[in-house]
Amino acid sequence: MNKRDFPTMLLYVLGFLLLWEWLRPVEQLTETDNIEVFVLFLLVSLAMSYLKIKWIWQFIIKILFILFFIHRFYYEASFFQLNWLTSFSNDFIYNMGLMFARNWNDLSYEFRTFLLFILLWLMMYLIQYWLLRQQQIFIFFFMTLIYITVLDTFTLYDAKFAIVRTVAAGFTVMGMLTFYRIINREKVKSSPAFMKKWMIPLTGMIGFSVLVGVVSPKAAPFWPDPVPYLKAAKEGAGNSLGNGPSRIGYGTNDERLGGPFIGDNNPVFMAEASGKNYWKVETKDVYTGKGWTPYGSTPFDFQEGELVPFYSIPDTVETTKETATIYPVHTKEPLIVYPAGLQRIINIEPNYEAGFRQLRMDTTNEKIESFQTVEYKLDFVIPKYKIEDLRKTTDFNSNGINRAFYKNYTRVPENLPKRIKQLTEEITAGKSSWFDKAKAVEAYFGRSEYSYDQKNVALPGPGDDYVDQFLFETKRGYCDNFSTSMAVMLRTIGIPTRWVKGFTGGDFLKYSQDNNMRIYKITNNNAHSWVEVFLPNQGWTPFEPTRGFTNDIRINYGSNEATSNEQPAVPASVQKPQDKPLDEPKQTTSEKKMFDFTLFWLKTKIFFKTNWVWIALTIGGLAALITILYRTRGKWLPYILLLSYRFKQKDETINTAYLTLLHQLDRYGLKRKENQTLRNYAQYVDQFFSTREMTRLTKCYEEYLYHQHLPKGSWLETRKLWENLIKRTIA
Repeated sequence: MNKRDFPTMLLYVLGFLLLWEWLRPVEQLTETDNIEVFVLFLLVSLAMSYLKIKWIWQFIIKILFILFFIHRFYYEASFFQLNWLTSFSNDFIYNMGLMFARNWNDLSYEFRTFLLFILLWLMMYLIQYWLLRQQQIFIFFFMTLIYITVLDTFTLYDAKFAIVRTVAAGFTVMGMLTFYRIINREKVKSSPAFMKKWMIPLTGMIGFSVLVGVVSPKAAPFWPDPVPYLKAAKEGAGNSLGNGPSRIGYGTNDERLGGPFIGDNNPVFMAEASGKNYWKVETKDVYTGKGWTPYGSTPFDFQEGELVPFYSIPDTVETTKETATIYPVHTKEPLIVYPAGLQRIINIEPNYEAGFRQLRMDTTNEKIESFQTVEYKLDFVIPKYKIEDLRKTTDFNSNGINRAFYKNYTRVPENLPKRIKQLTEEITAGKSSWFDKAKAVEAYFGRSEYSYDQKNVALPGPGDDYVDQFLFETKRGYCDNFSTSMAVMLRTIGIPTRWVKGFTGGDFLKYSQDNNMRIYKITNNNAHSWVEVFLPNQGWTPFEPTRGFTNDIRINYGSNEATSNEQPAVPASVQKPQDKPLDEPKQTTSEKKMFDFTLFWLKTKIFFKTNWVWIALTIGGLAALITILYRTRGKWLPYILLLSYRFKQKDETINTAYLTLLHQLDRYGLKRKENQTLRNYAQYVDQFFSTREMTRLTKCYEEYLYHQHLPKGSWLETRKLWENLIKRTIA
């Protein structure tokens, strides 16, 4: 059907429109410029194919087109001076090495442009193959719809009109191809008038369907819309729970806080501990007016089992010893989480050589890094503060704090609005100790005018201060808003603070085999930020200003027992199942076995997450092998059939052998028509192969079919006929 007529040209145009829908979002969602060049490449390729230019000239023109525009984009010398071509060749060879090393981020722009041209070249070939040879394009049409709808859902790309264009073009192409398949199958000669009789109702049906789909009322979405969060990310928003749209949960870039986000219930790690804990990852100490950055970096290496080298809880504070075991779910870049009061990290698994058991900690932000781990154990202490000790610190001069240390943790931007300090002084009026002032600010955020919200959260503009906007304008936000505001407010009145990132305690799953320990699942939804205040005689003391959350600080107010706040309850908008009470009966033996299965399942998931590349390559290789075997079955399957029937001796074998031959002839292309008798079909096969073998074999098969028996030894005589016919299909 490769004619140079109007219907063929229309098919090419519609195929081009479907391909164009793949290119339209590229310029909007990526940094790719000059998209019109790639569209022009598609048009040139389609035109050459339609005009039936010889393949060698098509190849030369496409190569020259690609090289010309790569030169125009990236090289300054004349196109006809071949020095640039040498440079491009060297760059090509170097980037091929990067590809085999799977180092995608270091690929040069020249090489990426070349790959995009090659990808479009391949897609053009597939479009031509589907349109003109297979006359089926449903798979490509369906994949195009999936592509643009996924982009419409999870990115800033608006595919409303793209879906309409794709549906109209796709159904038109499928209607035309169906018409051509019918006339080819029925061997009907088509004329322009006959074509119009088909196209007019087809166009009317597609136009009516599209119109109804556009104007009809739409149901409300069932799932939360991620676009507001992604729009904030495009404008430069980051938040403590993510670094852009690809990192919903814990993120590392906090230079620009604010904007909405969507939740993510994917697990990050499992914790086996005696109770819930806040799990720290890092701290940050420089507030910029838009977010937080670390004040330099001071890495320090230490070994497993050694004391962790950061500011520990002073000996004056009473503590109780605890242990916990962490099972990371994502082991490619695992987060080393730990509770306040960490002393040692031990029992790191897997147990590689000593070099892999070395840890590195940045003592400035207290972030710990390690090699890939499956699990590790923590030794830590839980402080039990005395209220009289917490209230001892009243000012900087009376406590001998290092001046540089104090200056660093009370630093605020020079252009910080003055009303933040004025508000803080009003809140803390009448309080003398640093602790009481911090508690007053912490309690201030419990007022009804402040609300916890994840979606309707403002993104500060160029002239806005993140804290000022939250305190006086929006009064609506999540943990970043509350914790940052408290830390900055206390700094304005001379109290050293730092911003802490990590996770809340997670969800209780079950008791471990040791009934004193519990298993908790911590997900991306548990990513959290809070505040630590430095009290010289108590160390870094945690505070929780976020509305709806409480920390686990234990304070002895003078009674026989310490007052301990329960671990945070998530606000109603993301409420999670409550923990089982402490006095819950001990687990049964079957429940203990279930825990063993849970750990086994967790480690299985870890294995697949760690080795997913090799697993994917193996599955891809097997799929490719199966595809090749299936596509070439006409060459190797006859040999299997010959071998399988070679040693069969019974005369009844002719029944299954004959049916197998019919299937093989059908695969070969000699299809039996509906209601065609076996004798007529046999004559057709014999005429094709110029033999009488199929007729003779059919006569024997009919004799068996009608009489249910054959003379003894008949199969041995007719097997030669059967084998000859099978062998003919190999060619």
